Amino acid sequence: MIIGTAGHVDHGKTSLIKALTGIDADRLKEEKKRGLTIELGFAYLALPDGSRAGIIDVPGHEKFIGNMLAGAGSVDVALLVVAADEGFMPQTREHLSILTLLGVKRGLVALTKADLADGETRGLAALEIEDEVNGTFLENAPVVPVSSVTGEGLGELKERLFELLRGAPAVNYNIPFRLPADRIFSADGFGAVVTGTLIEGKISVGGEVMIYPSLIAARARNIQVHGQPVETAYRGQRVAVNLSGVKKSEISRGDSLAAPGSMELSGTVDVRLDIIPAAKRAVKNNSRLHFYHSAGVMLCRVSLLGREELAAGQSGYARLGFSESLAAKPGDRFVVRFYSPAETVGGGVILDPCPVRRRRNEAGAAESLNIKENGSLREKIARAFLERGVYLTPRDKIRRVLFNEDEAFDGETESLINDGVLFRVTDEIILHKERVAELADKAACALSAYHKNNPLHAGMRRDEFRARLLPGAEQAISDGAVGILTGMKIIRAFDNFIARADFNSGASEIHKKIRDELIETYYGAGYAAPPPDETASKHEKDKKSFRQALESLVSDGTLIALTPRIYLHKDRYAEALEKFKLLAGGGSGITLGEFRDALGTSRKYAVAILEYFDKKGIANKTGDARTLNVKKV
Repeated sequence: MIIGTAGHVDHGKTSLIKALTGIDADRLKEEKKRGLTIELGFAYLALPDGSRAGIIDVPGHEKFIGNMLAGAGSVDVALLVVAADEGFMPQTREHLSILTLLGVKRGLVALTKADLADGETRGLAALEIEDEVNGTFLENAPVVPVSSVTGEGLGELKERLFELLRGAPAVNYNIPFRLPADRIFSADGFGAVVTGTLIEGKISVGGEVMIYPSLIAARARNIQVHGQPVETAYRGQRVAVNLSGVKKSEISRGDSLAAPGSMELSGTVDVRLDIIPAAKRAVKNNSRLHFYHSAGVMLCRVSLLGREELAAGQSGYARLGFSESLAAKPGDRFVVRFYSPAETVGGGVILDPCPVRRRRNEAGAAESLNIKENGSLREKIARAFLERGVYLTPRDKIRRVLFNEDEAFDGETESLINDGVLFRVTDEIILHKERVAELADKAACALSAYHKNNPLHAGMRRDEFRARLLPGAEQAISDGAVGILTGMKIIRAFDNFIARADFNSGASEIHKKIRDELIETYYGAGYAAPPPDETASKHEKDKKSFRQALESLVSDGTLIALTPRIYLHKDRYAEALEKFKLLAGGGSGITLGEFRDALGTSRKYAVAILEYFDKKGIANKTGDARTLNVKKV
């Protein structure tokens, strides 16, 4: 677990840590010289059971609020420091607001410099603290007077901290690890070293690491916790990871070391945005803000949902847009500060780290975000498949990115499938019933139009239907969708055709007459059939019926279109193919002239047949000769 200090400059945070642990958290020469914490400092507190809790010492000066925020995001237990002789100060209030926005739930107050205050002064300070923390997570928290000089109260403070740490909820270490980088340096002979607080999962020596958002792959060569080598580090520990495969210059503060594939990059996030009660200005729609997340900071632009501004003490849903990619997870906390002048205005929680596109005030957006914030796991899973169904997002990706490998995910998903809320298309592609309904409407409309224009066709060819239903989808996905729609009795699938379930091809007497005539004409013509426009000239009064009859014969395979003007009856095509197989299968091949003579036709038709064989891969042409591709016949 991680203990994080907070409080105004010069209220004794670093001195208190040294008194508690014996470790001076100020490591920079400038910090020593000025007696002022500038960067994050780190120490550890030995616990009664032999384990250690990490301590992060943050700067108290307002000039270094960015450094404070880089450390505050990983705090489990807050140690708010208030000097007995000065009481609450501006940075004390801002730090308390930041910890509240970051979702810290446990903590206590150390009333430092107790040796400089008499009993009355201490009492007044305690009353002020009680008033200031009212309504925050520190309401009713212990206030412990301490002195780093005399040692007063240190024993009680430790015991209070031990109680808070013992009361922490159980941690799941089986989710993908994540470590926000708050310090990067090079060690002689070892290369890049990244330090930070492991906020999720566990990381082991030799494990694969992905650096987000740069997506650089690396490996954990060595790992240390509190300066000691370990094979595995766990959530809640201060960790130093020596990386192989990456240079120091390729990593920045705010980057995250995480399990490969465990996060997605996005230029937008959907959030619940809370404005602190003490905010002096409202956040207006389209405002630019500094966005603090994990150990990093970026600029964002705010798009408020359903309103034009959020004033002090108000909350609302918003979409934050960035000019660069962000890697985050649902439930991540953040803080926002005004762009200029810089002051903390609010923060909140990320509800969707890679949201689907939508218009600002699109119908249903507020309902969706409310489910993502307050819904049950079942409701959140259903919503995820509904929104991402249009992109055919794989089940595994939804589980990893949106649900952090939640162990209950698969069980709830199967329950939703059994209840008819979700439909399994393939093992990895699952669609919400609303998406299936949309596909059903799309299929019905496409087939109705096709049947109207092609009443003699048995149906639309399967490959054409798949391309219209789910353009660009893999065949297994398209076939799965066809199976679902067939089961719903929306469509019929047979041979190589798809038709509406209620469709029966109906040929009128004129259609039947033209079909019979065309079959007789093309079979009787052998290999030199007349072009379609020549046969069409006999049916000037029935042009539409002629076209439909001709297309139906091509569709069902009775006629084969070698070119737009040369058609063959299927039996004549089969004869030509058999002759080609016989003559071209011996190894030496057959020339155009030889094939023409074998068919007893003209060069024009022999060329059309051979080029059709070329297109189908039946013939291999080398020079003037063609040989048979036995794999295609």
